[in-house]
Parts: sequence; structure tokens; C-alpha cells
Amino acid sequence: MNTRPQIATTGRPQALSATFNQDNSCFSIGLDSGFCVYNTDPCNLQISRSLGAGIGVASMLGRANYLALVGGGRSPKFPPNKVIIWDDIKQKAVITLEFRSEVHAVRLSRQRIIVVLIGTVHIYAFSSPPTRLHVFETHDNPLGLVALSSKFLAFPGRTPGHVNIFDLATGIVSIIPAHSTPLSAITISPQDDLLATASETGTLIHVYSTATSRMIRELRRGIDKAAIFSLAISPSSSRLAVTSDKNTLHVFELPSLSSVTQAPVRPSSSHSTASNAPSGDNRRYSMLSKLPLLPKYFSSEWSAAHAPFEGGGRGALGWIGEDSVVAVGIGGKTGEARWEKFVIVEAEHGGGIECIREGWRRYLDND
Repeated sequence: MNTRPQIATTGRPQALSATFNQDNSCFSIGLDSGFCVYNTDPCNLQISRSLGAGIGVASMLGRANYLALVGGGRSPKFPPNKVIIWDDIKQKAVITLEFRSEVHAVRLSRQRIIVVLIGTVHIYAFSSPPTRLHVFETHDNPLGLVALSSKFLAFPGRTPGHVNIFDLATGIVSIIPAHSTPLSAITISPQDDLLATASETGTLIHVYSTATSRMIRELRRGIDKAAIFSLAISPSSSRLAVTSDKNTLHVFELPSLSSVTQAPVRPSSSHSTASNAPSGDNRRYSMLSKLPLLPKYFSSEWSAAHAPFEGGGRGALGWIGEDSVVAVGIGGKTGEARWEKFVIVEAEHGGGIECIREGWRRYLDND
């Protein structure tokens, strides 16, 4: 076991946000005194910038020298309604975007700057100066929910629980009525083929094909209500990881799209789009779902493995291989940030898989 010792947090900056870069090789932490960048595995500090005030959002562009910064915390470095494109080589702002309300999230690609406000999503060309390309209205989005991949952008729709999938190449928008309550998490797979969503109810996760907008799996985290913190799909789209305020990381097995039949069945939520019945091994309760008059939770697929998660609050999840996932949690009573690595192994007894925490570390701004 590669268990790391805790790092003392007394008198140290508080973490405000955590975001992985595009390939999960690094992650950035917004602090109430600046920001830092860590290598994901091993968890090593790469950059630490003390700005003397808070950074609520720090979003990376791969491993390039550009980051998107937004002021945050009790003493923001920049006004919360501005996006600062920061050149870390020059250590100064090179682009500034100003809005009429607070910025809740930013995502970067080499072609786009995505800015999320409480009720709108703005898409800009990454140029100097940036050119605004699109503006979409959304339902209230205080969590700044957005998912950007190489082909798609996903964000809340105008109706609570709905998701918009914007095709970056064609400009076509697909609307998916994913849930009946507001969203709490969304993610797109690295292969661009799957979209996963969760609502503020926190019991069900829905997985959709981005090509057809059809539900291919309904997954159940649990029976009682929970706040879903993060969702992440593995590199080959074969697994989904989930964290919540129940202090548990769940891992679900996902079907290959080629094996999914097109015969629709009714999902547990009464209004959602067509779903597909669970198939294959390791599908908990999939046979019971065929029996009449059983409670709804028997028709959903439960996690294949789970492990205690001590992140303490919202953060980020990132797969660093098909069998390894890193959770970065922020918040909690001390405002600390925590790195935890989990590995997926074959179960010793009874088949299936197990999720084991291989290492953990508490950190903030330096080693």
C-alpha cells in the first residue's frame, strides 16, 4: 500500500475548487491565497502561485501555460464576474472577459473558452481578443455544471433536470430529459460516446449514448437521498466512478455500445427517455427487475464495487487508467483538499471486482 502521511493544515490556505485537466494527468486547486497545480499520480506539486487573495476557479488547458482564473473566497483576487486567462510563463493576465453576474465555472480547449454563469453558458473562440460564438440559456446552475470533450459540450437545459448536448462541429443541440429534479453532476466520456448525469435527489445515475441520446443504463447509488459530488467515465467507457456526501466512492460497470439492444424499456424515473435493460454478468438485481410489483429500485443496476471516500466535499474525479481513479475532495470542516487514489482489482472470492484505496494525501499549496 502506498499510503502517504497527512500534511499539517494549521494556518494554511483553504481550498476553494479542484479541476482536472483534459487527460487527468494534472489537477489545479483554487486557494484563498492563489492557486497550485499538482501532478495526478504520483501526487507531486508542480506549480504554486501565491497571489495574496482568493481564486475560486482555476481551470487548466492540458499542460500548457494558460489557465482560466476567477476570483473567489472572502477576499477575491479578481472580481467574481471576470474570467482571467493567465499566462503562467509571463505570470500575468493576457485576456480578460467581463460579465454582468458571477462566473461559476470555466473550461478551456485550444479552440474554445466556455464560461458558465448562473443562468447562461457562453462559448468563445480562444483568440485575442476572444470572439463570442454562442450563448445558451439554462436553468439556474449555481454549481457551474458543464462537461467539455473534444466533440461535445454538455450543460443544463432550460428545464430542471434536462441536459443539452452541443455538437462543437455541427452546432446541433440535443435535449435530453434526464431527470425530474435539477442536476447535480454531469460528465462526458473521454471517447465522446457516453454522457452520465445525476440529479439533486442523488439516488440514480443515467447513462446516455451521445450519438443517439438514448439511455443505455440506469444506475443506482442507493435508496436514500444524497448529494452527488462527481462523476467520471473510464478511458475505454467501461466503468463509471461516483462520489457523494455519503463518503463512498462507487464503481459501476458499463456495457459496450455494440452490445446494447435497441429495445426500449421504462426507466425507474417516470418521465425519462427510452432505456435499455441491464445485460451481462455482475448486474445486481437485473433478474429481479423482470418480476412484477417489486419496488422501483430493483429495476436499476447497483454498483459493482465501492470504497470509503474521505474527501469531505465537492471536488473532482479523474481516471488515470482503466483500473485506477483519483478523487480530489475539497471543503469539509477545515477547508482542506485531499488526494485519494483507488485501484480496481479482481475480487478474491465470488468473482466480480473490488475497489481498494491505494493511497491518500492531504495537501494545500506546497509540499
